[in-house]
Amino acid sequence: MLDKLARRLASLAFGGSCYLCRGVADGVLCAQCDADLPRLPTPRCPSCALASPSGAVCGRCLAAPPAYDGTIAALAYEFPADALVQSLKFRGELALAPLLAGLLVSRLPQGARVDYLLPVPLSAARLRERGFNQALEIARHVAAATGCKLAPALAERSRDTPPQIDLPHAGRARNVRDAFRCTQPLAGAEVAVLDDVMTTGATLEEFAATLKRAGAARVVNWVVARTAPPADA
Repeated sequence: MLDKLARRLASLAFGGSCYLCRGVADGVLCAQCDADLPRLPTPRCPSCALASPSGAVCGRCLAAPPAYDGTIAALAYEFPADALVQSLKFRGELALAPLLAGLLVSRLPQGARVDYLLPVPLSAARLRERGFNQALEIARHVAAATGCKLAPALAERSRDTPPQIDLPHAGRARNVRDAFRCTQPLAGAEVAVLDDVMTTGATLEEFAATLKRAGAARVVNWVVARTAPPADA
């Protein structure tokens, strides 16, 4: 788990009060708000982390196997988890990164290790606009907790794309096509890709395909929050 000092520093950033309810808290969240987080129940599809009654690969992944080899997600992307993710991403509340990282680490198998931990990269334009990459901020703490090698320079976003959230689900794969490139070969490497939210999986699918073209042997997704599939899926 993340060390107590990191959690204490995050708590001090919010004045010793719970970030969500503003009650007294020793960490970022009080015990009640922490208990209210929508932790994903098991079993899940090991490929995409959507619900699967028996923990087997779901029908969607059987019908169209993704480029990535597995997904681990900590939370459902619903209140109050969505509020935490959006506060980090859009309001620059970087002190939330250790909390989100800790929630993700708690879902990883004990001793989980990969050759490289890669946050999904932002385009240069988006990085200038936002000032930071929220996936990288979370990944720093995950790397410290797991001992995995954080290697954000191994891949980059080669072109700017409209935000996925602004697009219909059907157009998201097209939006990110050829949006990434690797900066060096990854021959035989096992890679974990870290992102804050997984929705359709289009971004992670394209990124995994890029990593495998560069030689990665296995690509797994480590994501903080997972959305439910659309009602008409």
